[in-house]
Amino acid sequence: MPDETFEESAKGLVGRKDDDSKTRYDLIPAGALDAVARVLTYGAAKYGDDNWRRVEPWDRRYFGAAMRHLWAWWRGERLDSDTQLSHLAHAACCIFFLFERERDDA
Repeated sequence: MPDETFEESAKGLVGRKDDDSKTRYDLIPAGALDAVARVLTYGAAKYGDDNWRRVEPWDRRYFGAAMRHLWAWWRGERLDSDTQLSHLAHAACCIFFLFERERDDA
């Protein structure tokens, strides 16, 4: 008698995994995630790993930085002149920092 956790398919037994209600990390756009990782890698090389956690006042500083990057992008400037990386990726990092710090404080 076959194991009840398997289903029959044309090619034989197929495994089963009940993950329909799980968080779908596969929906995160890979290109955007890569761009954010590049900004974080640049920042870690320049300032040290997780330095963003020690910046104070974090809310004003990262809100201001996110807005500067968003406004530069809005004006048509696609890459940050210092890093040559996407302004949107920089803004996304700032928003991640704001979100994570807010979660830490909750």
